[in-house]
Amino acid sequence: MKTTAGARPVPEVLRWSRNLVDPALRAAVDRLPGTVRLISGYHFGWWDAAGRPTAADGGKALRPALALLAAQSTGADAEVALPAAVAVELVHNFSLLHDDVMDGDTVRRHRPAAWTVFGAGPAILTGDALVTLALDLLATSGLPNARLALRALSDAVIDLIRGQAEDLAFESRDDVRPAECVRMAEGKTGALLATSCALGGFAAGADPARVELLGRFGAAVGLAFQHVDDLLGIWGDPVVTGKPVHSDLRNRKKSLPVVAALGSPCAAGRELADLYARPASLSDVDAARAAALVDAAGGRRWSRQEADRLLAHALDQLANLDPAGGAGAELAALGHLVVGRTH
Repeated sequence: MKTTAGARPVPEVLRWSRNLVDPALRAAVDRLPGTVRLISGYHFGWWDAAGRPTAADGGKALRPALALLAAQSTGADAEVALPAAVAVELVHNFSLLHDDVMDGDTVRRHRPAAWTVFGAGPAILTGDALVTLALDLLATSGLPNARLALRALSDAVIDLIRGQAEDLAFESRDDVRPAECVRMAEGKTGALLATSCALGGFAAGADPARVELLGRFGAAVGLAFQHVDDLLGIWGDPVVTGKPVHSDLRNRKKSLPVVAALGSPCAAGRELADLYARPASLSDVDAARAAALVDAAGGRRWSRQEADRLLAHALDQLANLDPAGGAGAELAALGHLVVGRTH
C-alpha cells in the first residue's frame, strides 16, 4: 500500500462518514410520504414513534464509510461517492426492516423494532420505499458511471434477497451443508458490502480493474462480517448488540457456526441436531444448551477462523489495489473492526 500518513482512528472515520452522509440521507427520506417517512425516521433513530426528535442509535454506517473510502482510495474526493453512500445505507436498512419482521425480532438498536411499533405491513412497505429510493438516487445522481453503479446495486439487491430467501428456507431443512450456508451469506451480507466498495470506485470514475479489486475486498469483509454476526447472534452481549441473547438459536436459524456444528459427527453435533429437529422454538434453557453444543462441536472455532482467513484475503485485495493516501489504512481498519467484534 501507499503511505498511511493521515489515517484516522476507526471511531473518527465512522463519525466522519455519519456526519457526511446524514444530511443527504435525511433529505432523501424527507421525500417519502407521511407514515413511511415517520417509520423510516424512527428506524434510523432520528425521532420517536410520534415524530419527536431523539438521539437513538442509528447504527455504525459501515457501508457508507466503505463507499466513501473506496472513492478516496482511487485518489478522488470522498464527496463524489455521497449518492452511492446514501444509496447503500438505504438498501441496508430496507433489509433490516424486512429481517426483523421475518425473524420476529422485537428489538433493533436497543429499542423496539419498527414493526412492533407500527405493524408488520407498514414496516415492510417502508423497507420497500427505502430500496426504491436508493435506486432512484443513483439513477439521478449524474455520476459518470451511474448506469454501471445502478446495475451493480440492483444485482446486489437481488443477491441479498436470494440470500435471505435461502436463509428462511434453511429453517425448515435439516440437511443444510456448510457450502450452501456460505453461498447464502455471500448474498445476504457479502453482496452489499462488496457493492458498497465497488460503488465508491464507480463514483470516482476508477478503471474496471480497480473497481473489481474494491469489490473483492468488500465481498471478503462482508462474508467475515456474517460469520461474526452469527457468532454475536449466539454469544453476543445484548447491551452491545441491541438484540436478545440467543435469538438466532431460539428461532433455530441455520447460521454459519450452527451449520458447521450440525455437520460434525461428534456427540455434541448429534445432540444439537436433535434439539434443532424439534418443531417449536427453543426455550431459554434449550437455547443456552444449543449454544454450548455449537461451541463443543467446533462451530464457534470454525467461524472465528473463517473470519480471520477472510480478513487476510480482503487485505490482500487491498494491497493489490495500492490505495492512495490514508484511505487504504482506513479501509483495512474497518475490516479489522468487523472481525474484532468477536474478540
